[in-house]
Amino acid sequence: MLTETDEILLKKKGITPEKINEQLNSFVIGFPFLEIRSAAEPGNGLVQVKGNEVTAILNQWDEYLKTDATIIKFVPASGAASRVFKDLFEFLEKETSGPTTAFEMKFFGEIKKFAFYEELNDICLKNNGKSIDELIESKQFKLVVENLLSDKGLNYGSLPKGLLRFHSYKAEKRTPMQEHLVEGALYAAGKTGNANIHFTVSTEHRELFENHLKESLPAFEKKFGVKYNVSFSEQKSSTDTIAADENNQPFRDKGELVFRPGGHGALIENLNDLNGDIVFIKNIDNVVPDSLKESTVTYKKVIAGMLVNLQRQCFAYLHELENESISDAKLTVIAQFCEARLNNHRANIHSLSHDDLKKYLITKLNRPMRVCGMVKNVGEPGGGPFLTVNSDGTVSPQILESSQIDLTNPTDKEKMLKSTHFNPVDLVCSIRNYNGEKFDLVKYVDAKTGFISLKSKSGKELKALELPGLWNGAMSDWNTIFVEVPIETFNPVKTVNDLLRQEHQ
Repeated sequence: MLTETDEILLKKKGITPEKINEQLNSFVIGFPFLEIRSAAEPGNGLVQVKGNEVTAILNQWDEYLKTDATIIKFVPASGAASRVFKDLFEFLEKETSGPTTAFEMKFFGEIKKFAFYEELNDICLKNNGKSIDELIESKQFKLVVENLLSDKGLNYGSLPKGLLRFHSYKAEKRTPMQEHLVEGALYAAGKTGNANIHFTVSTEHRELFENHLKESLPAFEKKFGVKYNVSFSEQKSSTDTIAADENNQPFRDKGELVFRPGGHGALIENLNDLNGDIVFIKNIDNVVPDSLKESTVTYKKVIAGMLVNLQRQCFAYLHELENESISDAKLTVIAQFCEARLNNHRANIHSLSHDDLKKYLITKLNRPMRVCGMVKNVGEPGGGPFLTVNSDGTVSPQILESSQIDLTNPTDKEKMLKSTHFNPVDLVCSIRNYNGEKFDLVKYVDAKTGFISLKSKSGKELKALELPGLWNGAMSDWNTIFVEVPIETFNPVKTVNDLLRQEHQ
C-alpha cells in the first residue's frame, strides 16, 4: 500500500506506518458515541460558587501566586480570520453592488465603530483616493471590503484572528494577542512579576506574531509592571492525519498521500511540552476591553483558586496512600472525596478489598486535573458538561461535543436537550503530580473520541480525521471539575459584526 516515496514522507513528518493503519482503521469502524449518565447541572456535577465563597477562593489563588510555582497562559491562536469575514467574502461574489442583507447593512451602517476603521480609511484614501464615507456615498461598497480583506489593503482576509484590531482605546487599538498579554498580567503573573504566555500559531503566521509581539512588549511591560515571557509553537506535523477516499484507502492527489491537520486536539502535544505547574487555557478570540475585564479576571482567579485547593487535597491524600498501614476508615474518607469533590463514581466501590480500593484511589487521584468554567446555556442545547460512563464502568465529568452524542437515541437526545450549560473553553489545569513530576499528558487521551468529516481536494471528496478534541477526548482521563461562571466572561468573535456588540465596544 505504501510506496518508497510514501515512507520517505512519513519519516519526514514523524508518522509511523502503524499509525497510518490505525487511522485508516478508524475510517472503517468509526468512533463510538459516549454513554451519557446525565447532563452536569448545579447540584449534580457542576459547582456554583456563592458570593460569600468568592473572597476565600480568590485569597487562595493570591496565596498561590506567592509560591515558586510556574504559571502559564496557553492560547490556541492558529485560527485564520477567513471565517470571521465569510459574509463579506460572499458579498464580494454577489452581482449586486450594495448591501442587501441585514448583516451587510449593519456592517456598513456601523463601520465607524470598528477598531480597524481609521486604518481602513487610510488605505482607502491611499488606494482609491477616497475616504470610506466617499466610497459609500458613491455606492462603491465593494472597494471598501476589498481594501479590508485583500493583500492590496489590510489583508484581514488572510491574517490570523489574533492579529486583527478588535478594541479601541483613547491612546491605542488592541488586537486579541495584546488583550491576552493584559490578561496574563492581571491574573497569571507570579511572585517574580513574570507573566508566562504561550501561543500556538500556524507556521505561515508565526513571523507576523513575533513581529507584533516585539512591537507590543515594551509598552505593555511598562503599563502593567510585569516581565513577559512569551513563547510560540506550531502544531506538530507528526499529529497530521491521513485523508481517506470513499473506500477508506489513502487519498492521493497527483500520486502523493494527502495529510490534514489533526484539529485542536493535536495541541495536547504542545501543552505537554510546557514546563509549568498551572496552565490557563482560553481561545484567542474570547477577549473584552479593559472596561469589562473585571468579571473575567475575577472568575479566572476563582477557578484557579478552586484548582489549587483541590490539588493540595489530592496531593495530601496521595502521600497518605503511600502509607502501608493506612486504615479502612481513611480509605473511606478519600473515596468520599473522590465522589463528592471530583465526581468520580464507581458503583461497586464498597465491595472492593482494602488493597483494590487503595489501588483504585491512587489511580483516580494521581492524574492531571482541570477546573472548567461553564456558562448558562442561553441558546440551543448542544456540547457542554456531562457525566459520562467510562470504559471501566466508572462515571466521570466530560466535556462533550454534540457529535459525540447519539442523537438517534431518544434517551441520550433528551439528556442533551436538558443540559443547562455549555463549554466556553475556560480551563485551568494542573499538570504535575504530587511528587512534582510532569505528567505525560498523551497517556490520558481517549483515542476513541475522534471525529470524521467530509472535505474535498482538487474537486474530489475525501474523508478527514480529527484527533480527539483538546478539551474533549484529549483530556478524557483527567480529573475534571465544572464550575459555573457568568455569561459575560464569554465573548467570542465568530463574525466581524460580533465586534459591534457592546461587549467589544
